[in-house]
Amino acid sequence: MANLYLIPVPLGESGLETVIPPGHREVVRSISHFIVENVRTARRFLKKTDQEIDIDQLHFYELNQHTNLNMIHTYLEPVLKGMDVGVMSEAGCPGVADPGADVVRIAHEKGIRVIPMVGPSSILLAMMASGMNGQNFAFNGYLPIKKEEQARQIQLLEKRIFSENQSQLFIEAPYRNMQLFDSLVATCQPRTRLCIACDITLDSEFIRTLPIAEWKKNKPDLHKRPVIFILGK
Repeated sequence: MANLYLIPVPLGESGLETVIPPGHREVVRSISHFIVENVRTARRFLKKTDQEIDIDQLHFYELNQHTNLNMIHTYLEPVLKGMDVGVMSEAGCPGVADPGADVVRIAHEKGIRVIPMVGPSSILLAMMASGMNGQNFAFNGYLPIKKEEQARQIQLLEKRIFSENQSQLFIEAPYRNMQLFDSLVATCQPRTRLCIACDITLDSEFIRTLPIAEWKKNKPDLHKRPVIFILGK
């Protein structure tokens, strides 16, 4: 039986050589079936990886919020026929904060070997650079959008920071970053620390950890930029 490869993709327009190991190229060349979050992004990445790749000869299966979950198992049929399949998210590592986890679960159920490949993960890179507790942390995905629900969730996460010594990571849609920032500085205690990790691995990368009291004096511009937020003590 063939393998299911989890292929990382750059987090933005950074040079491939800085974030993707050169050995990945050989794996990519050997695969003709790809399960991807976004076909356009996947095609562009593959062409950057190897200009000689004939994109038109490849097969793409889209896996995102619009995919019929009952169809996902069919995406693995090439593996059962002896052909390797690659999984790619739009950015970063597939299977982490990404719909790729659904196909990986099915692969395990079918006894298919899953091979994760080294590459950039914004969650782990942000945690590494935050200076907060990396022994005990939780990624919470998106917080509620409604202000009152969001404030309650922030208070709950802040409570865990001090009761469990657990760093709390979360994200927001880039166009709502500033609203979330305002909610954080309005809700959290002045001593609570907030790490903002923005545009990770890009030339415009910005990573800084400050107490909430200091962030109130130093409001950053996060509009429409990919950000990992981390609360800690």
